[in-house]
Parts: sequence; structure tokens; C-alpha cells
Amino acid sequence: MYLLPSNQLPRVKNVINEIRKHADIRMEKSVEAFKNQISKVRTGRASPSILDGIMVEYYGAAIPLRQLASVTVEDSRTLAINLFDRSLGSAVEKAIMSSELGLNPNSAGSVIRVPLPPLTEERRRDLIKVVRAEAEQGRVSVRNVRRDANDKVKTLLKDKEISEDADRRSQDEIQKMTDAYIKLLDAALADKEKELLDF
Repeated sequence: MYLLPSNQLPRVKNVINEIRKHADIRMEKSVEAFKNQISKVRTGRASPSILDGIMVEYYGAAIPLRQLASVTVEDSRTLAINLFDRSLGSAVEKAIMSSELGLNPNSAGSVIRVPLPPLTEERRRDLIKVVRAEAEQGRVSVRNVRRDANDKVKTLLKDKEISEDADRRSQDEIQKMTDAYIKLLDAALADKEKELLDF
């Protein structure tokens, strides 16, 4: 077994810690991206986040709806959009109708109401398939981070900067981190599936 000179040990520990910290941050971002993606999947319950992806044409530029209006929940099946500029009414309606959300807004002065139609059983099943596909993408993303981190640690081993024990220990810790983030993904998926089926 190759032993490192004792003066190199702290530097190597720092390098391994940096690799783990970087992997942790990237895995967390993968889980957050998944949660953000599934929050846009409509469950029949009114939620302002449903309209987060809507971009409105404003003076030749695509601007997020959130910057042009406040979106509130009027009741369990209706969103109310209060425009900051009344002249944007038709542009906002057009942006909502042309989105993939399948919503039909109704304008009433400076307020646009967006009723959410009830979900059919078939539509719920379709949405669950979409959410499961997103979850699988999230898992792949987390596993890619694990692979990148393990490759960096293997490079340290190959360059004889760390021992085989340190390599094994690092890979075990990275695997535990991966398992923890995949559990978070699975928990978020289970919550979303329950939400889609229960409403």
C-alpha cells in the first residue's frame, strides 16, 4: 500500500472534502430542479406556481408573468391575475392560452381569472407518468453527479495522492449521499402522486 508523506495529508483531505461538498451542492440542485418541475404539474388545485413558466410578450421581449402581475388564489379552482399595466390583458390571455397548460382565462377589467377544469381519471394517470419520468431524470442527474465525484477521487488514487482506503471511504460516503438524495426525490414523487390521485 502506498503511504502519503504526512505533510500532504491535510491538503488531500481538503481536496476530498471539496469534491464531496461540490457533489452535495449539485445533488441538492438536482432535487430542487425536480421539485420545481413537478410543482408546475397541475393537480386541479389552484396554485400560483402553475403559471410560473408563462412568458408574456411585452415591448418585443418575453417577460415572466410574475414581473407583470400578481397571481393569487381566488378559490380552490380559480387563480386571479392582477395586472400592473391594464393594456397587457390580451397579451397575458394569449400567453396563457398558447401554453401547454390547457387553461382558458377570462378577463374582467384589470383582473384576469383563470378557472382550473377538474381532472379526469385518465388525465391524472397521464400526469403521474409525466411526474415519474421527471423523477427518473432527477435520479439520473444525481447518479451522474456521483459518477463525476467518484471519477475525481479515482484520479487522485491513480496519481497516488490518496490511499486505496481513502478512495474506498470517499466512494462509500458519496454513495450514502447519493442514496439520501434519491430518497428525497422518491419522497417528493410519492407526495405528488398522492396529490394527483387524492384530489
